[in-house]
Amino acid sequence: MKKVFDFALSLIALIILSPLLIPLAIVLKLTGEHYIFYSHARIGKDGKQFNLIKFSTMLVNSPNLGSGDVTVHKDPRVLPVGHFLRATKINELPQLINILRGDMSFVGPRPLTPKVFNYYTEEAKSMIVKMKPGLTGVGSIIFRDEESVIGASKLSWEECVKQEIMPRKANAEEWYFKHQGFITDLLLIFITAWVVAFPDSTIMEKVFSDLPK
Repeated sequence: MKKVFDFALSLIALIILSPLLIPLAIVLKLTGEHYIFYSHARIGKDGKQFNLIKFSTMLVNSPNLGSGDVTVHKDPRVLPVGHFLRATKINELPQLINILRGDMSFVGPRPLTPKVFNYYTEEAKSMIVKMKPGLTGVGSIIFRDEESVIGASKLSWEECVKQEIMPRKANAEEWYFKHQGFITDLLLIFITAWVVAFPDSTIMEKVFSDLPK
């Protein structure tokens, strides 16, 4: 049922959003470094790698500059148009193509680069790869402003990710693994749209009161 839901909804969403996506593609082609999409390897279900698609928001050579795979607060690699796309999460919409292909689901653990994925414990990794990665999910919602978390930490960006973010993400993904289901997914999709519109909302904690702290 989830496969059918993902395929049908991603196809419908691409058609409905095409009046937004096509002009954005033209804007990106005419600005910045003139790239529309950014594609990068991510870890998917069963540990298989796939190429995640996003709208291009950063310098093309970003993985080899600064903090590499991790975007930090006020990251100088982000292009002017990219700030808006990242703040509104519009840069994630091309992943509807990944869902249509079967690489991803609408809801699941956030797909990470091989380097960042290896920051998880072996136990967490073995659990996470049992699920198809998602466009949104518990970890994505909780850490929707991950860049600010890194910016506010007293640790280096890498140690912050390793020590503060990844253990909490692992707990969040474990919660989803135990509670996943059609109703949970629908609620998480609704909550994602809500917190994009109202970033300071605490709706997540109100709907799922047993989330790990």
